Amino acid sequence: MNSGKSISVEKAVVTNISPFGIWLIASDGNEYFVSYKDYPVFENSDIKDIADVKTDFAGNLHWPTLDADIELESLQHPEKFPLSYS
Repeated sequence: MNSGKSISVEKAVVTNISPFGIWLIASDGNEYFVSYKDYPVFENSDIKDIADVKTDFAGNLHWPTLDADIELESLQHPEKFPLSYS
């Protein structure tokens, strides 16, 4: 039996927008949840603006119309990137 083909993603793709946040597949091939609680810029944004995600050479995420950026490493290792100062 053959296993399924690996999905190669050269850019990020938003796969779902929920009442709690957005799901996306990043250029590393992994799926991530971006919550509105942690990233409020997305909560009241238009679907077309949320779906318009770009990646740079390192796979970091950028939404040009929202002027929002998320480093891929912060999604891979959120424990290294606290969202509040302590």
